[in-house]
Amino acid sequence: MPEDMPEDMPEYFDFLVRYGYGEVSKNEINTYQDTLVKDLIVNGTATANITLTGEEMRSIYERMRGISIMSKMQLVPAKQSCSVVPYQEDSWRITVNGFTRNWSWSGENCELTEDAEKLLELRNFIADIVAGKEAYQELPEAEGGYD
Repeated sequence: MPEDMPEDMPEYFDFLVRYGYGEVSKNEINTYQDTLVKDLIVNGTATANITLTGEEMRSIYERMRGISIMSKMQLVPAKQSCSVVPYQEDSWRITVNGFTRNWSWSGENCELTEDAEKLLELRNFIADIVAGKEAYQELPEAEGGYD
């Protein structure tokens, strides 16, 4: 597939994003299976079926297209002079018209590349959409935190 995404969202467009802290990337938004996994921290995880509307998918697609998510992304910082714990980490799988890209980034080295920041903003945008869904709101609250 060319690195350019079609202007109009194609019929076949799905994504999966897993995110969390370090090795504990338990949150997941998966449009391939229309599922959501929420990290409850000390209480494990909770799963719900969730479907994004066509309009929500189009808005996400537009954001992905705007950051050229299917082209090459620089996700590892050039300077790796420190380490922080806990750190955020995301992994992505995006499929457009049968072509799939996989990305991951980590905040372990104290700074994010510009592309990683764009993926973080995108993930937060998607998580905000999902947080407004009734199925998400019915899940238990997370308890505890990560040190």
